[in-house]
Amino acid sequence: METSTSATLPVQSWLAYFKLDYADFELKTSERDDEGNYNAFWMYGFGYGFTPSFSGYLFIPYSTKVLEDNSYNTAGFADITFMGVFGFKYDEGLRLIPPTESLDDLEDWHFTLYGGLTVPTGDANISDAEGNIDPGMSLGFGKPAYMLGTTATRQFSSSGTFVADLSYIGFTENEYADGNKTKFGSEFRSNFALVYKVYTNLDSKFRCDLILEGNYLALGRDRSNGEDEDATGGKMLYIQPGIRVYKKSVSMALGVKVPSWTELNEEECQQGAEGTENYRVDFTFSTLF
Repeated sequence: METSTSATLPVQSWLAYFKLDYADFELKTSERDDEGNYNAFWMYGFGYGFTPSFSGYLFIPYSTKVLEDNSYNTAGFADITFMGVFGFKYDEGLRLIPPTESLDDLEDWHFTLYGGLTVPTGDANISDAEGNIDPGMSLGFGKPAYMLGTTATRQFSSSGTFVADLSYIGFTENEYADGNKTKFGSEFRSNFALVYKVYTNLDSKFRCDLILEGNYLALGRDRSNGEDEDATGGKMLYIQPGIRVYKKSVSMALGVKVPSWTELNEEECQQGAEGTENYRVDFTFSTLF
């Protein structure tokens, strides 16, 4: 669901991708006030296999952020992302991904290195009814952000696969229309997943997998006008069980993610932030053509 695999796209093939990430936040007070109620993030993606070992992607996000009293809701397309993925494997030494692989080859360790860059296409200066700008409610970062990551995948049995990835996202400072400057804290993510194939029908090309996933996130503090902001940043671990089904070249997955451990900075003041959810629901759909 969240953990990136080490698969690259077949040469001259396209991938169409859709993901919905819905976050329902815990409310701290009984009054109907300006607490964060829910966020919904839609991600539309397209990928292309340039070579057996290199794939390129374009991601177009759409976000909705809703407060309990609807005093400052925002919705719209956010910053688009370009990403490149380079794949290789270990088979008596490191080597590039070949054009085709046998079933035995799938039991080798597979890896990727990837990098991405956002383009500030989202509205960073969206404001409330009084003209105030809250960068946390904006649709974009205002300046490019960059991502670096690596993945590892190994099929350890005919039914079981292990997947892991590490990634880092860095942000640059942006000056908003009101003259204030904000730099979001960097994000370090470490994910792992165990995937178990529970059913296969070769005649209909159908497969069903169960997934157990762990998602660790370490957030740096945001900085406003050169000063660290209180009630930002921290560490958290999510556990996410899920299910994925395949039908020919189509894949769909559904998972529910809950924070199982958190260590947030000034946690009592971070309502509506990552790590303070009741739950998150992830749904993905993809097709290869």
